[in-house]
Amino acid sequence: MIELARTLGVLSLSSALVASSVAAPSIEEAFATFWRATTVADVITAADDVVQSGVSFDEAYARLQRGRPYSADVPRGVVKLSRRTSAREFPYTLDVPTSYDPAKRYQVRVQLHGGVLRPEPGPRGDGSSGALAGAEQIYVLPQSWADAQWWETSQIENVAAVLDSVKRTYNVDENRIVLSGVSDGGTATYFFAMRETTPFASFLPLNGFVLVLRNRDLGIRGALFPHNMTNKPFFVVNGGQDHLYPTSRVDRFITSFKQSGLSVDYRPQPEAGHNTAWWPQLKAAYESFVAEHPREPHPPTLTWTTDDPTTRNRAHWLVIDKLGSLRPSEELPDINNLDRGREPNFGLRSVGMRVASVLPGSNALDFGFQPGDVVESVNGRALPRGVELTEFLSIFQPGDNLRFVVSRGDRMVELEGTYRPSLMRSVSPIFVTNAPVGRVDIRREGNQFRAQTRGVAAFTLLLSPAVIDFARPITVIADGRTVFEGVVQKSVATLMKWAARDHDRTMLYAADIRVTVTP
Repeated sequence: MIELARTLGVLSLSSALVASSVAAPSIEEAFATFWRATTVADVITAADDVVQSGVSFDEAYARLQRGRPYSADVPRGVVKLSRRTSAREFPYTLDVPTSYDPAKRYQVRVQLHGGVLRPEPGPRGDGSSGALAGAEQIYVLPQSWADAQWWETSQIENVAAVLDSVKRTYNVDENRIVLSGVSDGGTATYFFAMRETTPFASFLPLNGFVLVLRNRDLGIRGALFPHNMTNKPFFVVNGGQDHLYPTSRVDRFITSFKQSGLSVDYRPQPEAGHNTAWWPQLKAAYESFVAEHPREPHPPTLTWTTDDPTTRNRAHWLVIDKLGSLRPSEELPDINNLDRGREPNFGLRSVGMRVASVLPGSNALDFGFQPGDVVESVNGRALPRGVELTEFLSIFQPGDNLRFVVSRGDRMVELEGTYRPSLMRSVSPIFVTNAPVGRVDIRREGNQFRAQTRGVAAFTLLLSPAVIDFARPITVIADGRTVFEGVVQKSVATLMKWAARDHDRTMLYAADIRVTVTP
């Protein structure tokens, strides 16, 4: 972001210095250059040239809606490519229909694989969509490995850059791009939905589990906000016999999410393990879900929470610019607050499989647990990576005999007894953050915006001619107060600025309004 800001500053200065001495390009030339540009710097320069060409707003808007010309002379089938940054190289493959027609807009599935701890990147199988092939579409298959796991910021940036490249080469239906994944890739779809919602129509995690993202060993930077997932629908599949994330553990989270407003089509497979053997039976339902849930480029309601207003700050037409102090206000509903009801309480607190504390008089104390113990196995069963001990114990029933093997200092200790947890009502956050956090919930009705905020000092609204009547005043109400009211003019400069960033024929903005929230 710093380098991009510097680039923007240099280009703006350059434009100002040469504007009087260099003839403005023709509209045709300026747009031809804009469509050919491939790097960030070139796209920004080309967008500036379009503005300098003197094109009217209506003509620029119409050209952007039509989009770039697409060639028929493009690679088809399995295409192995790579994206290089200053830090590393990101290999990926595309699986393009051999019948690709540049006159047709294609659905896109971004598919995230499992097994992120492999030491080196490499395509799965031959690099095609493989056994999970579905409807005719373009498949984007990025790669993850131990040094570039899905939950790193670099991977979100990578997927965004790869999608941008695909949209410059192939005629993509921007409102039918979905993110799916299996195992670690399935878990990662939850991560992406909490960080980057704008490009995607829906999220489809298969054999993943959102709770894995609580594991500190993953090295996730910044907080995670499950309520951000409510912006898009989910299609979720988990197996009843999955040895890592069985439906017995996943069900209550899905139920809680649905009760709190997340749109979920949950397809538990009682007899399935940690695999996709169920695909032939669910393929039609999966693709029907995708077809029935195109992206709304200008959704009437949005919610977004962030702890970083420089990078993780946008959902479609809402941008959080600055965090502020919390003000007394009505608490916003949040699916992060998991109402666990009356649930078994074994009597210890854990971080992963390490015991942090043991409650006096508890079942855990009867077993002989001590703070610092690390549980290695339960009833001879090795424990899955990235899961909290207290969550894992939920698969057992009161009265079950349990045998724990724990490491205590430099020795192994066996602890045996009967599982007899007490029942306690529990409401707790799924993810905890101690950093400043800002959130905006906002609804658009015609030219009126109503926002409720928490911990936000300023935000920006992006205004599209597709949903806003620019001949009439626009009103913005934040936390019950009118913070903006007036007519806003369309701007070619604003149109081209956001077109350069989004590269999206259906998501174009004529103006933006920066709103300051009064403390």
